[in-house]
Amino acid sequence: MFELPDEIVALGMKRIEGFPVEGFVRGSGPKNPSILLIGEAPGENEAIQSIPFIGRAGDELQKSLKSIGLTREDVYMTSSVRSRPYIWKEKKMRNGEITKRKYNRPPTQQEILAHAPLLDYELKNIAPLVIVTLGNVGLQRLLGKDAKVSQLHGKVIEHSVRHLASLDGSDYLWSSEPYRIIPTYHPASVFYRPSNRDFVEKDWLEIGKYISSLEA
Repeated sequence: MFELPDEIVALGMKRIEGFPVEGFVRGSGPKNPSILLIGEAPGENEAIQSIPFIGRAGDELQKSLKSIGLTREDVYMTSSVRSRPYIWKEKKMRNGEITKRKYNRPPTQQEILAHAPLLDYELKNIAPLVIVTLGNVGLQRLLGKDAKVSQLHGKVIEHSVRHLASLDGSDYLWSSEPYRIIPTYHPASVFYRPSNRDFVEKDWLEIGKYISSLEA
């Protein structure tokens, strides 16, 4: 199993200090996985348990992996941001009381930049057959803001990826070597847009075929 060094984790936690985030989730999986999965950021359950992709979205992801003969243990799971981004919102209860609680929100570009050294380290030290990005956040972290999952999902892309010039840097450079990437929708997308399920299922079949072609 591959683990981020403590000093890289400490750097990531220091760089994200002061942002409205909580918890910390390390990546999880083997050093030579079939797939390196890159998501968005932990949700509430992940932040509490420090385990990536659990809960409803995790269940959906495991179904997708099972559809091509893989399990959680065969892949490395990580995300663009390792701490849960949250926002406080008020909610009116049935008894009329107003309560405030934390809700998930997408990470900001500054938060993604803060944790960029962690993903950079994983990209340099993990050797997957293919990288699968889940949603626009993971895809754009690698390929820039013009990359859209709605246009690229299910396609094999061989391209350099963005990384920081140095561990404590703030500017992205393009890697000298290309990476094999297949974008698809985030597993949670099927909950708020059920029509995405067909895309997700077809994308994963393509991912499975591609992995089989590499292993042949």
